[in-house]
Amino acid sequence: MRMRKKKHSAERIEACAPLLLRLAPDDKAFSEKTAAEVSRAIFGRELPLELEIGCGKGDFAVGVSAARPQSGIIALERVADVAVTALEKAVAAADTRPDNLRFIIGNAQSLEGWFPDNTFSRIYINFCDPWTKKGYTKRRLTAPSFLELYRRLLVPGGELHFKTDNEGLFDWSLEQFGATGLEISALTRDLHASELAAGNIMTEYERNFTAKGMPIYSAHVVFQKKPEADDA
Repeated sequence: MRMRKKKHSAERIEACAPLLLRLAPDDKAFSEKTAAEVSRAIFGRELPLELEIGCGKGDFAVGVSAARPQSGIIALERVADVAVTALEKAVAAADTRPDNLRFIIGNAQSLEGWFPDNTFSRIYINFCDPWTKKGYTKRRLTAPSFLELYRRLLVPGGELHFKTDNEGLFDWSLEQFGATGLEISALTRDLHASELAAGNIMTEYERNFTAKGMPIYSAHVVFQKKPEADDA
């Protein structure tokens, strides 16, 4: 089902301009900077940076920015008509959270060129598209090509926090984590009945699923850099 186009979305996005990082797919504005320089360029101060890929309507992004004031949160959403809701939600909450949240409208593939190695301490993926059609698994945000991208973008020991309602996607993702040599530091097949529920920030999808009694699958994955190849 196609999303109904929001009225005046361009004007509404423009009204939220202070929270928006305008990056074209081939933009290299940050690619030659250090993580500290990226943080200062975006937030005006040095903060450990965290990234949400696919922020949807912004409930998680706004919540995590309030819960983690010591971090700079960058929320990525590819659909402008969805991002406008997230932007407006962040603006509405501006008086109740620190100034540590920015949004990008664009595709996850563009992260490769936007940011340098070792930029982020944590990446969040919440309820991403499971891409269930045959031949589409490479589009999943936990596919091996994306995991290698995250390995580059994350600092050594950085984490991916992954949540989904789709058990098939979860099991498939666990296989990819193992095949890629990643460490799973926490795992649950029923998030809200587990120790991970403490401090969990829910998305709009998550509240709906939980209200229906559906389990939420979650894993925390630790990334280390691959050893340098021996030239000898």
